[in-house]
Amino acid sequence: MAAVAIVLAIAWFMSNDKKNIPYKGIAFMLISQLLITWFMFNTSIGEMIITSISAAFNKLIEFGTVGVEFVLGGIEFDAEAGVFFFDVLLIIIFFATLLSVLTYLRILPWLIKVLGGVISKITGLPKIESFNAVNSMFFGQSEALIAIKSQFHRVTENRLYIVSASAMGSVSASIVGAYLQMLPPQYVLVAIPLNMFSALILASIIAPVSVNDEDDEVDVKDVSESKSVFEAMANGALDGGKIALIVATMLIAFLASLELVNYVLGAITGGTTLQEVLGWILSPIAFLMGVPAAEIGQAGGIMGLKIITNEFVAMLELQSAMDGLSEKAIGVISVFLTSFANFSSIGIIAGTVAGIDNEKGKTVSRFGMKLLIGATLASILSATIAGLFI
Repeated sequence: MAAVAIVLAIAWFMSNDKKNIPYKGIAFMLISQLLITWFMFNTSIGEMIITSISAAFNKLIEFGTVGVEFVLGGIEFDAEAGVFFFDVLLIIIFFATLLSVLTYLRILPWLIKVLGGVISKITGLPKIESFNAVNSMFFGQSEALIAIKSQFHRVTENRLYIVSASAMGSVSASIVGAYLQMLPPQYVLVAIPLNMFSALILASIIAPVSVNDEDDEVDVKDVSESKSVFEAMANGALDGGKIALIVATMLIAFLASLELVNYVLGAITGGTTLQEVLGWILSPIAFLMGVPAAEIGQAGGIMGLKIITNEFVAMLELQSAMDGLSEKAIGVISVFLTSFANFSSIGIIAGTVAGIDNEKGKTVSRFGMKLLIGATLASILSATIAGLFI
């Protein structure tokens, strides 16, 4: 629990309005995180829910694989080794298509608005921030922010920080299928709600808000520009294809750059890698999060990789290291990795906001590092709480 106290203390010192921090809502969300994690990890019903959701995702992945195999069935490669782009990334296309259709049918927007309203009512947080937090569990950083663009005229700087932090601390449902093929499913699925609450907790401490009812309406009428189910399918497929290509491009760039940095660093130091340096820096944090002492260096290195590159690079590193790690370390690191909290996300969020409102985009760029620190603290909080029950 030391990590939880330290994370909350750092956020308190970073706060720009300590008098208006919503302590009651924060306490409720912390209790909710503990109950959710205990229920999912330590009860038979929770384990059954995880198994059922995982099975549902696996079935959806099978459906997506049919399309991938039809298009790429003639390409020969080592079936045992597989190809990451074919086996993992292209599945994103099908998930993005499914999300687009559910959005067009108003099923997802309705569900998100209801869940956001419940969270807002119980915690006392504004509706727009609560809606955006739930929305960020389903859609990527850009899509989640675009969904509230009609409310941007109501978004003050502190509110902008909270919605941006929720976007950075989230994951997109369209790529959860990819995560499930790389990490133990129970940790990925628990990380999604934990990260939603963690992002709200830390952002509400760092940038607390108080709004009037007239400045807190959520409109979901125009969430989809598609005119038919088939157009929604086409738009979703194209969006999924873009995401898969973007992830693949970033992986090529980051992994190649990492290899170059390690080559130069190794030549200078006699074999030291960037992962080892990051491990030394972050090992105290990993220890406070509950990682066994013998594994904190390796854990810190993987966590650092995620922050300076992206979660996929770190997940690949964790995959190759799993055989030598304890279940506790795997669980804590997996939850930490399941978010968009990294340097590249600052540019993605700032660019998205600038596309909606240029001045607010400049504001996001100005507090970009503060945003990354807050989102990283949220990942630490989620991973620490998950570690209490592993």
